[in-house]
Amino acid sequence: MIIVLKKQISEMQKESIRSFLVEKGYTVKEIVGQEETVFGAVGQSTLDIREVELLEGVANVVPISKPYKLASRELKKEDTIVTVGKVKIGGNRIAIIAGPCAVESREQIMSIAASVREAGAVILRGGAFKPRTSPYAFQGLGEEGLKYLKEAGETYGMPVTTEIVNPSDAPMMTKYIDMFQIGARNMQNFELLKAVGKTGMPVLLKRGLCATIEEWLMAAEYLMASGTDQIVLCERGIRTYERATRNTLDVSAIPVVQKMTHLPVIGDPSHATGLRDMVSPMSLALIASGASGLIVEVHNNPEKAFSDGPQSLYPSQFEKLMRDLHSLSAVVGKSLERIPRIVPESLALNPTASPVSDHLVVAFQGERGAYSELAIRRAFDESTDVLPCKSFSDVFEAVLQGKAAYGMIPLENTLGGTIYENLDLLDRHQAIQVVGEQQIRIIHNLIGLPGSNIGSLREVYSHPQGLAQCTEYLQHELSYAQAIPFFDTAGAVAYVKDAKDPTKAAIAGAPAAKVYGMEILCEGIESNPRNYTRFYIICREERSAVFRSTAAVNRASLRFTVPDRPGSLFAALLVLTKHGLNMKKLESRPIPGKPWEYSFFVETELGESGAFDVALAELSELCLSVRVLGTFTSNL
Repeated sequence: MIIVLKKQISEMQKESIRSFLVEKGYTVKEIVGQEETVFGAVGQSTLDIREVELLEGVANVVPISKPYKLASRELKKEDTIVTVGKVKIGGNRIAIIAGPCAVESREQIMSIAASVREAGAVILRGGAFKPRTSPYAFQGLGEEGLKYLKEAGETYGMPVTTEIVNPSDAPMMTKYIDMFQIGARNMQNFELLKAVGKTGMPVLLKRGLCATIEEWLMAAEYLMASGTDQIVLCERGIRTYERATRNTLDVSAIPVVQKMTHLPVIGDPSHATGLRDMVSPMSLALIASGASGLIVEVHNNPEKAFSDGPQSLYPSQFEKLMRDLHSLSAVVGKSLERIPRIVPESLALNPTASPVSDHLVVAFQGERGAYSELAIRRAFDESTDVLPCKSFSDVFEAVLQGKAAYGMIPLENTLGGTIYENLDLLDRHQAIQVVGEQQIRIIHNLIGLPGSNIGSLREVYSHPQGLAQCTEYLQHELSYAQAIPFFDTAGAVAYVKDAKDPTKAAIAGAPAAKVYGMEILCEGIESNPRNYTRFYIICREERSAVFRSTAAVNRASLRFTVPDRPGSLFAALLVLTKHGLNMKKLESRPIPGKPWEYSFFVETELGESGAFDVALAELSELCLSVRVLGTFTSNL
């Protein structure tokens, strides 16, 4: 049952409720949500819920109808985000687990770990105990393999996961790994599930060969009832009559399971297909269906692999897949998880940076729920605090004054073009550096009060760009409603909420509807679905080196001015060509106080090692002034 607690409940009342339920034979789990706190109580005992409703501090009691209780969406409406080392699986991130099917030697796992880490994998996989169909097949290196796996993970900064076969191995394995794997053949090995659940460690639970979705979730229930709530479900294909592939990948299970449980779901395209050439397209299909990640087999010499060579990608194929996944992630409204993610522990250079808490603070322009806040949530850890600002200039000032460690500013939109104000602010604030970027697909929604009727709407509010980007919908579907410009998309939602008028609506992103408790009346109303905004992450110069250490830098933004003579700009750009630097963006901006004189903003790839530094030295000789606005990692 779900016991919804009153908002003003005291700790004494809470403990009294917990004790009552435990005495009745229930296992109690407290779940703190954004809007309410609940107790999830499960057990074999039968209890009249009216007895619970009468307890002080109880607001409501709701029976859980599903046979799986702790894993059900009824118990917990919000998505669970599983933490494995410094990696998070679930939410708006896509986590990629990669490595060989089996650990064959120290040299082999170290080599593969290096290549998958460089390509962007965040968790290293490798089997030390291999349950095989044939007793004569390679069964793994056992504890020796675990030692190699742990060493490789520590060397390349990745948590590791491997399969457990014997319940008695659980205590020993906890010394070496960060996440257990329960394989398809062991999904209903209930003694194994109990033993692994008691460790409290994260678990990757694969779907059984012929298991229904409910059976799969019941296996997760065993783990949760035994002591762990950090469970990642893995769809790895089911056995059907089809023999063209190793298994039949049930992509449709991903959105179905996400409605049934709060646990994150990933996919295993390697075991699902059994064929190397099918792994990449099925990986994209899994992510498109909503999966929170993938577990992919990669081998540096698949032809000589001890197991599953035909389904293992070459490192070069995996690297291409990661680039494709990065492009797709923005389309599905997510971002690839990276190591290390931007966390406050490693970046707290200024203890006074946060005026609110000890957490990292990131500033943005707009109201809560704005697209800029969505960009922050994809780039930073969940514990990050946000600081809404009235203007872009306020964002820069917040960073300069230490009120925020970082700022998230939009640079350009595929439909609206460059946000010139932010280019000028970057030029003006020389203590500020660009250290990262984030791309967001702009999906506009019609948002109103809960229970509002589209046919009753008379006024629609949004930022002028938001209104312009939804022109077709407004003209054809809402021609009877007046479009009214507002300073901010999320601010428009807040205004409609405060107005409490069902004839008013706003156009904004889905996060704004969630923040203000509003209802999405119509999704995806933008005229052009190829609508993306690219953001810069900015910070004070002294913090930039720490940020950049999180990933390989491959792009630079710079601003320069050239002499007023024929060919001077051409000569400057020729320097980039000469050293193989691929220019990605060029803008001219008027120089304040110097009518008809301009500076130039350039974004360029860094090219081969050392090429940018040499080019920068040559530009300094040719130009009147040169300033590097920042260097950062780009996967666009």
